[in-house]
Amino acid sequence: MSYCVNCGVELEQSARECPLCNTPVFNPREQIKQERQADSLSAFPKEKGQVETVNRKDLGLLLTMVILASVATCGILNLLVFQSVPWSLAVIGACVILWVFMIPLVIYTKQPIYASLLLDGGAVALYLYMLTFLAGSDEWFLGLGLPITVLVTVMAEIVTLCIRKLPRSFLTVALYLFTAVGLLCIGLEMLIRRYLEARIFLTWSAVVLTICTILDIAVITMLSRRRLRNEVRRRLHF
Repeated sequence: MSYCVNCGVELEQSARECPLCNTPVFNPREQIKQERQADSLSAFPKEKGQVETVNRKDLGLLLTMVILASVATCGILNLLVFQSVPWSLAVIGACVILWVFMIPLVIYTKQPIYASLLLDGGAVALYLYMLTFLAGSDEWFLGLGLPITVLVTVMAEIVTLCIRKLPRSFLTVALYLFTAVGLLCIGLEMLIRRYLEARIFLTWSAVVLTICTILDIAVITMLSRRRLRNEVRRRLHF
C-alpha cells in the first residue's frame, strides 16, 4: 500500500500519478532498476577494470621495427629522390641513438649500467661522425666532438661507479654530482679553448668550479657532523 508524497491520499498499485493532486508516483526501486539497465546497455561502462600490461619484448620489437622502417625509408628517399645532400645520415644517426637508449628500458633490461653508458657514448660518437659527411670535414669531430663525447662518457661512468660502490645517501650523491659538474666544466672549457684558440686557459669554468667546491665543503661539513647531518635530514625530509 502506497500514499502520495504530496497530499497523502492512498494510491492504487498501478497508479502513475496522484488522482487528487496529479503528483507523479515515484518508486525508488524502479529507478534503480532502470539505471542498471541503462548501464548495461551503455558502450562505456562505469566500472573500472585493469588492462593487461604490454609485454616488454613485444614493445621492444614494435619500436625496433618502427626505427628500422624510418631508417630504410629515409635512406631510400635520399638515394632515389633527394640526392644532392646525404641528409638521411642525420636521421639514421638519431635513430641509432634512440635505439641504443631504448635497449636497457624495453629490450634487454638486465644490461649492466656501465655497458649502457658506454653504448650511449658510442652511439653519440657515431652520430657525430655521420654528421661529418654533411659538414664536409671531420676536423671538428676529431678535435672537439669526439673528445667531448669521451669526456662526458668517462665522467658518467665514474659518477655511476661512485654511487654504486661508495656509501650512498642524499648528501653523498650530491657530493659526487657537485664534484663531477665542476670537473666536467673544467674539461669542457679546456677542450674548447684548445680547439678554437690553440691554447688552454680558464674563465667561466673556474667560476663553476669555485661554486662546486664551496658546495662540496658544505656537504662534507654536514657529513662529518652527525648532529648537523641529522638536522639537515629532518628538515629536508630525506
